[in-house]
Amino acid sequence: MVTIKSKREIELMKEAGRINALAHQAVKDAIKPGISTFELDLIAESVIRSHGATPSFKGYQGYKHAICASINEVVIHGIPNRKHILKKGDIIAIDIGTCYKGYHGDSAMTHAVGEISNEKQKLLEVTERSLYEGLKFAKAGCHLSDISHAIEEFVKQYGYGIVQEFTGHGVGQALHEEPSIPNYGKKGEGVILKEGMTLAVEPMINLGTSRVRILKDGWTVVTIDKKPSAHFEHTVAITKDGYEILTKLEENDV
Repeated sequence: MVTIKSKREIELMKEAGRINALAHQAVKDAIKPGISTFELDLIAESVIRSHGATPSFKGYQGYKHAICASINEVVIHGIPNRKHILKKGDIIAIDIGTCYKGYHGDSAMTHAVGEISNEKQKLLEVTERSLYEGLKFAKAGCHLSDISHAIEEFVKQYGYGIVQEFTGHGVGQALHEEPSIPNYGKKGEGVILKEGMTLAVEPMINLGTSRVRILKDGWTVVTIDKKPSAHFEHTVAITKDGYEILTKLEENDV
């Protein structure tokens, strides 16, 4: 069942999202060659807790960290580690969940570490753009699959692989709620979107094949061909006229 959130609930999610965005900004500012993903995790958790929130991921199904930090061919769920040191030319996807007064915000961004190759830069640009192409259909009256279809149609013109095993999702009092939101599919299918629904839309796009596998740690997802992957995500609320991004900074935060 897809839940409809009240104005009060969306305001709480907006605060969770604002804190989420602050943590992302702090991590982004710290990304440079030589820093470890373990250090980035500490930075994010410090920001989250200092604003009265808790890391949604920490303790989720036994996960031990505040962020997922996925470098190059790691698609999602990269585990922070002191030995994972960023180097120039890497790309790193940072996924952060925050919980404020029982409500979650979830978002991801992929960053360049110093100067990166043109093909990696193009992958980042296309993946981020695909998120917003999908969100054009995040409005009351559209079908859920209209979002999925728009992402796929935009991405496939570049020949990139669209990860199919993992999807976006509803979000609210639980980190993962109904519905699942694939990044591919036919339009005009599934749930009809209504004002007050809250969704985490998150294209995961690979430079090469769409095929992925999970490593022995049970978390880390990598591309089969070891080519890089990018991941962008926002939590949004469906409004009367479209959508509102909840995982963003407020004007006085900038």
